Amino acid sequence: MQDLRLTLLQADLLWQNPSANRDMFGEQIAAQAENSDLIVLPEMFTTGFTMDAAANCEEPDGESSRWLQDMADRHGTALCGSLIIRDAGVYYNRLIWVEPGQEPSSYDKRHLFRIGGEHDHYTAGKQRLIVQLGEWRICPLVCYDLRFPVWSRCDNDYDLLLYVANWPGTRRSAWLSLLPARAVENLCYVAGVNRVGTDGNNVGCSGDSLIVDYLATIIAAAGDTVAAVSATLSLDKLERYRKKFPAWKDADSFSLSDSGR
Repeated sequence: MQDLRLTLLQADLLWQNPSANRDMFGEQIAAQAENSDLIVLPEMFTTGFTMDAAANCEEPDGESSRWLQDMADRHGTALCGSLIIRDAGVYYNRLIWVEPGQEPSSYDKRHLFRIGGEHDHYTAGKQRLIVQLGEWRICPLVCYDLRFPVWSRCDNDYDLLLYVANWPGTRRSAWLSLLPARAVENLCYVAGVNRVGTDGNNVGCSGDSLIVDYLATIIAAAGDTVAAVSATLSLDKLERYRKKFPAWKDADSFSLSDSGR
């Protein structure tokens, strides 16, 4: 089975400055692309985690979405990260997934961070996204989604769970605990990319980007500085473990429905 070369770009985002952030990430992508099948950028990677949606939004086919596609096409690697998108008159914290020569896919953040007022400015998504990259099935989610295990529950339908985040350093213990927990309970690899530095709201983020396996073993980790975190993931090893320990077969059967909130 095919291995996956995964890279997380942990960065100090420039506040509400899409052009400068694109330039910064463009250099990092160019440096990592040759050895990466998938490169993951943080949440709201062009602006930082701002609630000024109207002033910082882009259209679905806006400059940053086109830039992501151009980077994927130019460097021959899949990319994802979230942006502020205005669509049908409302604003979304939308993760964009791009692959070379393919139509993009997207996921709108389901769980909006109430403590920061995100629910007052953005509209929650209603559907998960699972993408196929080679033999890998990948489920990308956004930041606060990490706290809601039902939403991320694997029904033997993905192999890698991704989180893109602007996770505050004051709650880093939760980040470091929940990423491995999601891996164990879902019998999958989990990767979380966070930012570092202090944003325009004076909120500091500690980084701590992680790649962990299905046993909660840390494969790769970043500290609290700008870094590229990389690892090669084995689908063979994951499948062997799932056959040896098929806990997913004993999971409770249920389905999710949108409550309209």
